[in-house]
Amino acid sequence: MSPRSGPANGEVSFWWSDLGRPAARPSLPGDTDVDVCVVGAGFTGLWTAYYLKRADPTLRVVVLESRFAGFGASGRNGGWLTNSVTGGVGQYVATHGRDAAVRQQRAMNDAVAEVVATARAEGIDADIRLGGELNVARTPAQLARLRSTAAAEARWPGTDWQVLSAGEAASRVDVTGVLGAMWHPHCARIHPAKLVRGLAEAVERLGVVIHEDTHVEQIRPGVVETRHGRVRAGRVVRATEGFTARLPGERRTWLPMNSSLVVTEPLPDDVWAAIGWEGAETLGDLAHVYMYAQRTADGRIALGGRGVPYRFGSRLDTDGRTPRSTVEALTAVLHDFFPAARGVPVAHAWSGVLGVPRDWSATVGLDRSTGVGYAGGYVGTGVTSTNLAGRTLADLVLDRTTDLTTLPWVGHRARRWEPEPLRWLGVSSIYAAYRSADRAEGRGRATTSRWARVADRVAGR
Repeated sequence: MSPRSGPANGEVSFWWSDLGRPAARPSLPGDTDVDVCVVGAGFTGLWTAYYLKRADPTLRVVVLESRFAGFGASGRNGGWLTNSVTGGVGQYVATHGRDAAVRQQRAMNDAVAEVVATARAEGIDADIRLGGELNVARTPAQLARLRSTAAAEARWPGTDWQVLSAGEAASRVDVTGVLGAMWHPHCARIHPAKLVRGLAEAVERLGVVIHEDTHVEQIRPGVVETRHGRVRAGRVVRATEGFTARLPGERRTWLPMNSSLVVTEPLPDDVWAAIGWEGAETLGDLAHVYMYAQRTADGRIALGGRGVPYRFGSRLDTDGRTPRSTVEALTAVLHDFFPAARGVPVAHAWSGVLGVPRDWSATVGLDRSTGVGYAGGYVGTGVTSTNLAGRTLADLVLDRTTDLTTLPWVGHRARRWEPEPLRWLGVSSIYAAYRSADRAEGRGRATTSRWARVADRVAGR
């Protein structure tokens, strides 16, 4: 391998650079009529198309994508297929009751299993390995939050968290300074680009048409306007997640939150011997500005976290290009967690956006007065939530009342984000406070910093 001055930056993601992009699909050739038009060829849109055609092969389904299938978060994420309920399962008790909240958690558990089973059935090799989710505490305040979180989660069947001692945690993954951890089995590591590419090919085998390089300019009841023509459809599904703010009238619906990752070159055997990590657990921590990581199938560490959390005016990155300061910050986290990896170069850095509702709670629904369906606001749980959303949207589009269409997240509405500059000022202040809280706790504070409590209130969590 020839030397270079630094890691690759952007290029959509390491996952796509590793896999190689498939041949471009044709753009929309002109005006057309279909039964269902799906806007967005990420996981949400592709899963929706997949289950619609499985349920009714006669449906005419078209998927429109601005760039290429998997260009957004579906091809850039950290590769966690986990059962976490966005915003927490307890949020639904007041509005729907405890039984409904339990059903939501079980549905997420089932979605993990469904993705694994469907990938196997469709012959999609996405480096899927079930190893559970491991979250570590490295300060006294983090350890206190870990114990409190584990106790709260224990009240819900299906969460299945186990609390681990420092020694038990280190025997799984030897993170420097670990004081304790919590682990549950309902999580798999994946290669996201392999999964989204395979899913796109699976829906095409079912007869779905995917048009790439087709920018959607407006969604109206029964009509999707693009630069290449108009699609008329009985049902339209908006599956644009972090890119939703680009659509007319949707700028304040979901905030496009930035998340960034770095990935190392493959680690030598002696470095892996020092770190361990043989069980394919996904790895997170209990910091307020948290990290997330996986051991890839080819022996790298992919690690992500917040860089610049939000760009003024809901602006987006350019093909995942990441500021040098963010690359340096994530590399420092990597070396802090795993000093043995200091001699291994970082190979690639990239960024993407995820959709954040004002109340940090995901949703799926269909407005029967307009025929427009929608799903998103996953706040980082999208690899799994998209599958549940796709199955639910298929039932809603087909006018079925099922166990999925009666889950408590169906039809959930959050208030809109504040206009600029309040939106930018608020998000910037929230993450400045979280970083201050992490610094205070890193100096030995035994309880959660007041800065974090203030940030939670401002954020609406």
